[in-house]
Amino acid sequence: MWIVKLGGSLFDSAHLCDWLRALTRQGPLVIVPGGGPFADQVRLAQQQWKFDDSSAHIMALLAMEQYGRMLCALQPGLVAAAHPEEIDAVLAEGGRPVWMPTAMVLAAPEIQHSWDVTSDSLAAWLGGRLGAEKLLLVKSKRLEGDALPVSNLMESHFVDARFGEILRPLPLEAWTMAQGDHARFGEFYRGRTQAATRILE
Repeated sequence: MWIVKLGGSLFDSAHLCDWLRALTRQGPLVIVPGGGPFADQVRLAQQQWKFDDSSAHIMALLAMEQYGRMLCALQPGLVAAAHPEEIDAVLAEGGRPVWMPTAMVLAAPEIQHSWDVTSDSLAAWLGGRLGAEKLLLVKSKRLEGDALPVSNLMESHFVDARFGEILRPLPLEAWTMAQGDHARFGEFYRGRTQAATRILE
């Protein structure tokens, strides 16, 4: 089982549909959508109206679901799934689940309701819940190097502030690829790790 977090920054990328096609050719895997412009609107609304972080957190989860629904509409074979049982059912039928996070996350008291926990951390958390082997973060930005410490990535805001805290206790390998790397995903999935950058705990 793999978890692939597809960054919201790919919303207006020419490579978005290429990634969706690449992901449907490999499996089993679960796609975690970012928030993209839907989450950006939540940030703008909170700045204007000064409502609490817990409300913004719930709205941001729904923003992930909006982006996820869009991904499902763009690519045949992608199916929305909210719970582990639904994820298993989609995989059993040969589909690729796109996680709808709201129900599971709101039922998990250990997840902080703040902007420190974004889709990056939630993807790692889901990987732990599902017993996944690998987590791949697909971002618009390319990292230089074969491996980088997670602390460096948090300091540079490449991942969110809680990512390392959630990732470290998990038996989960974390990697990242850039938006233009879709043609290399197949070889990475089959074990050619030079195609991606390892995130070191």
